[in-house]
Amino acid sequence: MSTRLRARALLLGLTLPLLIWIVLGLQLERWINRVDPAPLPPVTPLARRIHDASFVADLHADSLLFGRDLLALGTRGHVDLPRLQLGGVALQVFSLPTVVPFGLNLERNERGRVDLLTLAGAAQLSPTAVLGPMGRALYRADALQAFALASEGELVMIQTRGDLERLGRARLQGSPQIGALLALEGAHALESTPANLERALDAGYRMIGLTHFFDNDYAGSAHGVTQGGLTALGRRTIADMERLGITLDLAHLAPSAIDEALDLSTRPTVSSHGGVRGTCDNARNLSDAHVRRIAEGGGVIGIGYWDVAVCGRAPADVARALAYVVRLAGPEHAALGSDYDGATTVGFDTRQLPALTQALLDEGLEEAEIRLVLGKNVQRVLLQNLPAMTRNGG
Repeated sequence: MSTRLRARALLLGLTLPLLIWIVLGLQLERWINRVDPAPLPPVTPLARRIHDASFVADLHADSLLFGRDLLALGTRGHVDLPRLQLGGVALQVFSLPTVVPFGLNLERNERGRVDLLTLAGAAQLSPTAVLGPMGRALYRADALQAFALASEGELVMIQTRGDLERLGRARLQGSPQIGALLALEGAHALESTPANLERALDAGYRMIGLTHFFDNDYAGSAHGVTQGGLTALGRRTIADMERLGITLDLAHLAPSAIDEALDLSTRPTVSSHGGVRGTCDNARNLSDAHVRRIAEGGGVIGIGYWDVAVCGRAPADVARALAYVVRLAGPEHAALGSDYDGATTVGFDTRQLPALTQALLDEGLEEAEIRLVLGKNVQRVLLQNLPAMTRNGG
């Protein structure tokens, strides 16, 4: 073989795997954020009226993670601005994981594994592949701010109580405007540096969960090795979050860490996405005792839409879990927490949310209870927790 042919063969051998990796990366979201259509109940005029009159809020979607244009009606994933408008959503919490262990499982993950988001970012040719956790958080916050600016007022950032109050008034007047609130799924995004909490605040983050899929310097994870309680840094961070107006998210915390966090918290907390053991018994979901304790502190439990959360994917499965929380702890403490675009397969996307309102009616909930569950509870908690103004006075 000539030198030229050997060089071409070597080049092909190097570039072909890279091209395959990039093509696979660009298709990644189609594979991991799927809709496997579930049976949807026919939406009655009553359900439609309740849904249209409600302030609908979703506590958790990971839609920023994949770099998709959230202003365009998408053909993959679960959430974008047009689908939020079609689904009658008033407020979407956009949560961001920044480190995910490669080969993760729901039972036990070691720290220090290869980071799946680094690999995915490289395959997608995203700058997040070379950014650290805090850099990723800031990059995605800038992206959401850019979407809001480009939307010409259709998508607005929610950073203060005034922002949320203005959104509520606009929705009552029939505006299709949608609020966007930033959240961190795992305080490891703060890189164990207390000063980074204020950097996250200034970037727009208003909700933080201390852990994700592994134990970190803040707390034990429900999927970690030790599954322990809070660390000294975790306890300090909770106090600082309350001072700054950042809501504490208990999702993914180990049970002992939930107990300690609730002991410390003086403001309402949320469990943004998951389920309850009363309808779907597994280690990921909340016990009755934790549901009651969150409620006693004025907090809310967001129910997800995927198998591990509710043991099904149909609106009826989600409604059953929501109704369980209502009957156990009161209608003021149940909320929507889809986990859309969070590497989940769901039975319906956000444009089909009126079917969930119908399922809540079919569960026997009253109109006033349904309106609380659909979003008034989230609205109440955020109005209690959000800062009065940003640190620059806005």
